[in-house]
Amino acid sequence: INIGRFNNNLAVINEAVQGFKVELEKQGIPLNVYSGAEVRISPDIMPMIEKGNVPFVGKWKGMDALLLEMPHSNIPIGSDKLVKWLLKKNIIPIIAHPERNRDVQKDMSVLKPFIQLGCLFQVTGSSLLGHFGDICVTRSIELLEMGVIQFIASDAHNIKRRPPMLTEAVAVAANVIGEAEANKLVYDNPALLLDIN
Repeated sequence: INIGRFNNNLAVINEAVQGFKVELEKQGIPLNVYSGAEVRISPDIMPMIEKGNVPFVGKWKGMDALLLEMPHSNIPIGSDKLVKWLLKKNIIPIIAHPERNRDVQKDMSVLKPFIQLGCLFQVTGSSLLGHFGDICVTRSIELLEMGVIQFIASDAHNIKRRPPMLTEAVAVAANVIGEAEANKLVYDNPALLLDIN
């Protein structure tokens, strides 16, 4: 969801997911699919949340989890205020791919307010593999070493230009934080988020 570019909402996404589930069943593909959205930070999301038009990606410790995306260029002024507003609404932000944000690439300390507020963080697997450049590898590894990452995601857009490469990414993460901790980021924590036992 990126108002003005990807004008999706809960109803549109749920309809698409339901259609996909029907097609999976027709094809006999045993795959569980959950709806969600990466939501670009903006004041426009506040009324959408108030109206119940934004899909959450699960629950984390009793809070609704929102996958929150910053622009690639910067962390907008006032982002911490929006996070505080979300937290008051019992919504925990999962900051998507912070390693790809230029402000973070210049100075990791810009994440400090979000860490202190208790945000969760998700790195992109391909960032660990160098597909977004050396600085993304460096920042991803630093974030893993800091212990602030809860998820590694594919951020796959398609199978040609942006394929899922989680197995390879987990292997890189395992070299940094150990196999058990790396597996938590792709198995245990997502299972907690989706309440899968």
